[in-house]
Amino acid sequence: MTTIGHDQGAQHDHAHQHPVGWRRWLYATNHKDIGTLYLIFSFIMFLSGGVMALLIRVELFEPGMQIMRPEFFNQLTTMHGVVMVFGAIMPAFVGFANWMLPLQIGASDMAFARMNNFSFWLLPPAALLLTISFFVPGGATAAGWTLYAPLSVQMGPGMDLAIFALHIMGASSIMGAINIVVTILNMRAPGMSLMKMPMFAWTWLITAYLLIAVMPVLAGAITMLLFDRHFGTSFFNAAGGGDPVLYQHIFWFFGHPEVYIMILPAFGIISQVIPAFSRKPLFGYHSMVYATASIAILSFMVWAHHMFVTGMPVTGQLFFMYSTMLIAVPTGVKVFNWVATMWRGALTFETPMLFAIGFLFVFTMGGFTGLILSVAPLDVAMHGTYYVVAHFHYVLVAGSLFALFSGWYYWSPKWTGYMYNEVRGRIHFWGSLISFNITFFPMHFLGLAGMPRRYADYPAQFTDFNQIATIGAFVFGLMQVYFLFWVALPTYRGKRHLPAADKPWDGAQGLEWTIPSPAPFHTFEKPPVVE
Repeated sequence: MTTIGHDQGAQHDHAHQHPVGWRRWLYATNHKDIGTLYLIFSFIMFLSGGVMALLIRVELFEPGMQIMRPEFFNQLTTMHGVVMVFGAIMPAFVGFANWMLPLQIGASDMAFARMNNFSFWLLPPAALLLTISFFVPGGATAAGWTLYAPLSVQMGPGMDLAIFALHIMGASSIMGAINIVVTILNMRAPGMSLMKMPMFAWTWLITAYLLIAVMPVLAGAITMLLFDRHFGTSFFNAAGGGDPVLYQHIFWFFGHPEVYIMILPAFGIISQVIPAFSRKPLFGYHSMVYATASIAILSFMVWAHHMFVTGMPVTGQLFFMYSTMLIAVPTGVKVFNWVATMWRGALTFETPMLFAIGFLFVFTMGGFTGLILSVAPLDVAMHGTYYVVAHFHYVLVAGSLFALFSGWYYWSPKWTGYMYNEVRGRIHFWGSLISFNITFFPMHFLGLAGMPRRYADYPAQFTDFNQIATIGAFVFGLMQVYFLFWVALPTYRGKRHLPAADKPWDGAQGLEWTIPSPAPFHTFEKPPVVE
């Protein structure tokens, strides 16, 4: 893909007096500034959710009650999940989308710049509501991140704050998704057909459609919950003719596509990084696009695999079991294509590639445990145990989070104008990968032995694996603090760091590498022509 007509850069900056100081951020309409805001917000939420996780692990270091009441333990498990899903992972991917999509498709900015600003500034108030909920009578919601009725109907006012916060975050997600769809469909550079777009743009286009489809479903579920709590309805109250299992159906009809919303952009990042460091084009680009689309479509047909223990008829169990297994096919296609891209490539192992390969290894393990949980009779035995906790952390931490780190190391030279410190990046990678596995691999054994999740206490036979997991968790947490203070912040300050070239990776392809590093405030005022 060659480009001409990219003569923009610093010389255009004087034409637009952009605001400085706090106004630049509060009134931001530039996609790069808004992307930066999303990334900062998500990292703050990531650290706060991580502190909750470490408090959970401290309590579980040995049997008996250590430092907290069981009620507070349940608040922590619930809020950890809500904060990580809606506050850390999703906004981080939206930050990447804001920063990179206009650069990748040759657009001057996002389609709706002011709506972009609004969709970001909805998030801090929502995060504030979640934080405040710890301090209201009865504390934060303790119904699990899934907020199952009837438990969530009986919670205190912390539950209402959580419902309100989720509504606001959902509105933010819908606006962000509409913006992404319109930008990708209407603002591509001349000559860039859909089938020439980078994979990251494709995965985000499909993810944005998923968001628009399922966020209103979540809004419906929690609105019905609110009405049950305060307005005398009985959607989920069996005594009034309602059905608590109905809540699970509505929630998981949102919740299963949601887990793909959190992994498809990760697939896109990995599909950019692996070809760059293999110095080969992505193997099977078309099949990657079709696999991504089929994962998205299938994700609407599998929701009740979360509900095998609710007493569903055997035909229902079989349908959801087979449809869940079917998702393994396009996912397998993707893993095959990534490995085939590396096959006989001229590989080098800089930090972005290390995180991408780490992603491949650990995400595949998470995929296999998911396949095991799709088997209904096995799931009945393992449902609600630490096996499930191990499975989704392998997919979400080692999947989504490792891909985010891979993308940060890959694109940060373009954002900051400086190269990160390679040695420190590798320390961050190896420390994270090893401590992650020390933390979550023993949980498979705990789950198979029958330890239930969301319990503050456990029988003595589970002690050893829990202690290993807790030690691993603290090392993992420290590695992320190391990333913040010894990798990210020094790179942004640029002290003693090498200035980045316009194209710091010799295998990198795409329009984003045709502009200067750091990326100027305005790019592509004359659209580049893709040949």
